[in-house]
Amino acid sequence: MEAIKERVEKALEKIRPYLKADGGDIALVDITDDMVVRVEMQGACHGCPFSIQTLKAGVEIAVKKEVPEIKEVVDVKGL
Repeated sequence: MEAIKERVEKALEKIRPYLKADGGDIALVDITDDMVVRVEMQGACHGCPFSIQTLKAGVEIAVKKEVPEIKEVVDVKGL
């Protein structure tokens, strides 16, 4: 699981500059046993009405591209 976590972190690093450009950020919280990545949207991304689109259309696609084993990416504050 540690290798998967490293690959997910690497994928998040690739998209982080785009989030930061809009005043936001993202933090990896954990990865569940059923391969769901739990993240925390931060800064301007937290509470933004478009954050779910950013999460699903940006973050989730980027993570799944790098780590195909991942089933979903969810925001812990949106649960």
